[in-house]
Amino acid sequence: MTVTRIPANRTRFMPRDPRVEGPYRMTPQIALRIGVLGAVVLFAFAVLFFRLWALQVLAGERYLAAAQNNQLRTLRIEAPRGQIYDYRGRLIVGNQLAQVVRIWPASVPRRARPRVFRQLSRVLGVPVTELQQTFREQRRADPLKPVTLAEGVPKDVVVYLRERSREFPGVTIERTYVRSYPKGPLAAQLLGHVGAVTPEQVKGRRYRNGDHVGQSGIEAAYDRYLRGRAGLAQLRVDSLGRPRGRPRFSDYYTHGLALRTTLDVKLQRAAERALEYGIRVARDNKAWNANGGAIVALDPRTGAVRALASNPTFDPRVYVGKPKPRDLKPLLDQHVAEAENYPGLNRAIAGRYPPGSTWKPVTALAAMRERLVSAYSPLACTGSMEIDGTTFKNWNPYINESMTLPTALAASCDTYFYQLGLDFYRLPVQYGSPFQKWAAAFGFGKAAGLDVGGEDPGLLPTPQWRRKTFPSEIDKLWKSGDSVQLAIGQKDLLVTPLQMARFYALVANGGRLVTPHVVSSVEQPGNRGAALTVFAPAPKPVNVHPAELRAVREGLYLATHASYGTSSGVFGSFPVPIAGKTGTAEKSVDVGSYNTMMDQSWWCGYGPTEGTPELVVCVVIENGGHGGTAAAPAALRVFESYFGKRATTTTYVPSD
Repeated sequence: MTVTRIPANRTRFMPRDPRVEGPYRMTPQIALRIGVLGAVVLFAFAVLFFRLWALQVLAGERYLAAAQNNQLRTLRIEAPRGQIYDYRGRLIVGNQLAQVVRIWPASVPRRARPRVFRQLSRVLGVPVTELQQTFREQRRADPLKPVTLAEGVPKDVVVYLRERSREFPGVTIERTYVRSYPKGPLAAQLLGHVGAVTPEQVKGRRYRNGDHVGQSGIEAAYDRYLRGRAGLAQLRVDSLGRPRGRPRFSDYYTHGLALRTTLDVKLQRAAERALEYGIRVARDNKAWNANGGAIVALDPRTGAVRALASNPTFDPRVYVGKPKPRDLKPLLDQHVAEAENYPGLNRAIAGRYPPGSTWKPVTALAAMRERLVSAYSPLACTGSMEIDGTTFKNWNPYINESMTLPTALAASCDTYFYQLGLDFYRLPVQYGSPFQKWAAAFGFGKAAGLDVGGEDPGLLPTPQWRRKTFPSEIDKLWKSGDSVQLAIGQKDLLVTPLQMARFYALVANGGRLVTPHVVSSVEQPGNRGAALTVFAPAPKPVNVHPAELRAVREGLYLATHASYGTSSGVFGSFPVPIAGKTGTAEKSVDVGSYNTMMDQSWWCGYGPTEGTPELVVCVVIENGGHGGTAAAPAALRVFESYFGKRATTTTYVPSD
């Protein structure tokens, strides 16, 4: 076998083909590019390496803590509100523990929300649409905070939700405090209610979303004392938002301060029952449309309100927990409220009524102050009186005799006071409107200054008011009939029961105008008697002569004790001497589809007349007929409760 040897210097296996390009060779340009690319790769690797080293070594503990904190949620714990007591220390409004259902938006997957809300709706008994609306509103205000879906949840519902917590991701059950009312619906309009903050209140930056604050009455007026300071707690949860363990406080809450009011629970209950009684008496006496009213009872020495009743009323417990819309309709829906005669309206401070003959002491004092009449100068009391072509009738068409001012008050003679109104009208123009000036000095035409607010100022008509109010040139004029009817508390004049009670307190205490108030002091919770702040506004003296006051007081006493007195049949046999005045005021009222004039039944007075008067009572029964028929008997019930004594006989006589 022959072996062919290849020469050592041979580099090709085959001859070169001229059609094939030469082999690839490394050039300096290519070497530079490869070096730059390698440097970039090396740099990127170094950056990633050092970043990983920084995360794991330098900041490892910090990120570990952050990861652990993702399992912790900060809860804002509302403080229990302060209790509310009457002036003897009896609890009116307190607190009770309740369960609240909340949902954390971040812990509920978007796709799972419809299912979760359907299940919660079935368990909580709340419509799905309402739950979703609540969720959207609160989440929009603060997406990181839990949304409160229900409060005051029953125990069986709580147990059900806890046992099936896996079916309700992000749903937590927490403890909270809600208002309790051991005296039931007593003084509902005055006490007010607590509710979740509105978007407008949150915008003011004073409150946070989800807070509960006073929304009306005492709860709203003294919210800064009652709320206390919220606390903070941390709750550990799992990946589904379910709590693991109990919340741990990082900042304890501060309990709200307590309020001691001037109210007398016993007298308040008596006043509310007396209102119901007065309405029944009115209906029994053919005042079929009697359907509401108000009673004010206050201490004439200080202005402390002992009772403030309004009828119809409501139960404040409808606001506890998550209110049901159907329960709130009589309070919030205009049509339903009108059909039920506005149970949310506090008629004692915001009801506007013509006062009728209970106004006559105002006319008497103003006339004596302006020297238009003296206390014992006689004026004619007749069945009617013609003034500028118009005949004005007396409530008693058969009377025809001369009367002094005390007698005219006791018998409630209209024509006597018509004459005083005409005398005011005939005063020279430069005198201005002295009648209205004195009425304003006695507290009419403006709010009485009640500390809980919500007052209506009423209406004290003046010539200037007529010019501004009426478009017709004839109606703009203040005529003799306006002064005459103002003198007996009719036509355009409107007052509140609180304003009338304040005036009768002035008569009872010797000429000092008190400022009505409901709260007497702020106290530490659980330490009643240690007052931190005391509210006791001082009465303001009014320029009324003592002799003139004595004449008016004599007339009011005769009205309840003389044989011709308009309420002597009611108070004549009561063991404690009471003085007061009836009133029967015509007011335009809508009945069905037509408008008619109906009598508002009034009585205002005070007692005892011997020594220092202790209590002023003012009553109005809407559409109740004569003052001596409905309002006076209701007032007697209040005095009977206060003094612990009863009248031996009571006779209801239709009178002005």
